[in-house]
Amino acid sequence: MSVVESAPVRRDLCASALPEHPRPAGQDAYTISEVSAWTGLTAHTLRWYERIGLMPDVDRSHTGQRRYTNRDLDWLGFVGKLRLTGMPVADMVRYAGMVRAGDHTFAERRELLAAHREDVRRRISELRDTLDVLDYKIDLYTGGPGTA
Repeated sequence: MSVVESAPVRRDLCASALPEHPRPAGQDAYTISEVSAWTGLTAHTLRWYERIGLMPDVDRSHTGQRRYTNRDLDWLGFVGKLRLTGMPVADMVRYAGMVRAGDHTFAERRELLAAHREDVRRRISELRDTLDVLDYKIDLYTGGPGTA
């Protein structure tokens, strides 16, 4: 067995936020309506992401029409995950700016994500406690009228 065969495979979870790309690299020039259909985001939201700096500069065709790539789809998948965690838009924009600034921002990015992870863990704990209360009440109501 070679070193490559025995090394653990590390998946890019950001890239897997959406299913496999609809087109192979090199043929990935998606219109805004195609990206909207693919991601579930409206064209208005995609333009807003670009305007506020959350979406990196999107290539344009010779007529000025936006042309998104598979890399853009991956980024939007990652942004969708951040949205699901409740990360404030301002923090997402700050993170996007750090990504564009380059590798020297790795420590800052890690710090931002680690702090947000702690917030997510706290909220998950609160939700588990809330779920326990709901389960308790449902069990009481399952017992019949007058038990709660």
